[in-house]
Amino acid sequence: MNNKEFDVVALGELLVDFTQNGLSEQGNTLFEANPGGAPANVLAMLRKLGKRCAFIGKVGRDSFGDMLERTVREAGIDTRALLRDPVIPTTLAVVHTFPNGDRDFSFYRKPGADILLRPDELDEGLLGSCRIFHFGTLSLTDEPCKAATVRAYELARAAGALISFDPNLRPPLWPDEETAKAAISWGLARCDILKISDNEIEFMTGETDFDKGAAILQERYPQIRLLNVTAGADGSYSYYGGKRVFVPACRLGGVIETTGAGDTFCASVLNFVLERGLDGLGEDDLAAMLRFANTAAYIVTTKKGAIRSMPEREQVEALLKKI
Repeated sequence: MNNKEFDVVALGELLVDFTQNGLSEQGNTLFEANPGGAPANVLAMLRKLGKRCAFIGKVGRDSFGDMLERTVREAGIDTRALLRDPVIPTTLAVVHTFPNGDRDFSFYRKPGADILLRPDELDEGLLGSCRIFHFGTLSLTDEPCKAATVRAYELARAAGALISFDPNLRPPLWPDEETAKAAISWGLARCDILKISDNEIEFMTGETDFDKGAAILQERYPQIRLLNVTAGADGSYSYYGGKRVFVPACRLGGVIETTGAGDTFCASVLNFVLERGLDGLGEDDLAAMLRFANTAAYIVTTKKGAIRSMPEREQVEALLKKI
């Protein structure tokens, strides 16, 4: 697979996250327009780690779309498959941040340009030339993007790519829980590498005990080779080949918000797989992977936004040495 043109191709949402940034003189909440979208965030971090990446998706032909396309290009991500819709505007999200750094989202996406990506608009050559194909569930909420996601998976799988999946559950975007569970289950049944958060594993299994939840997922979806659970400020878990490794989170204070932390973690894991492979991993390998991913994710939480907040490899390694 090393002769592929791209290390990772991701499909999904590219949007603007409006994050709270203080108050005006009149006492009104100020919002900062941050480029975001989970798949694009993952690619941005992978570029910081020196990997070749391309994004597949759609934004509006508007000022927000201009800003997002420019940002992605500046991050070094290939945009040949980033399309512009002439009618429907770019998707927007308002991020409400709580005192502990957690967030709630309000979406302006009825419709948004990202859900209008069609299967016939896919760059099939791109999907046939990547080592890893990554996606989440926001591209599965509506047609025609759902059909485009399914087709993209089929093309990437047929070309021998590893499949990476992050449920990235956003309840406001689903009509009901059962529809969301069905979409997440579809992704779980097709991925080799899974990044799932604490609330998502409970959502899918009913278990708050991560070991029990992971065991349920491994039984239901035995093709998952590397299963990682992120538990926020507590740390992260990795389940692989009967092994179970836990690494506590980096706790040095200064957390502003958690936007992009999970995506940074996910990208760090994919970078590890690209450099180390998926075969014969030991507990030391898994622990090293989690330590780097946790530390990179922590650094992102000390800044606002995601795409423009990703750390350099040297920053992560320097912090690792300190802790």
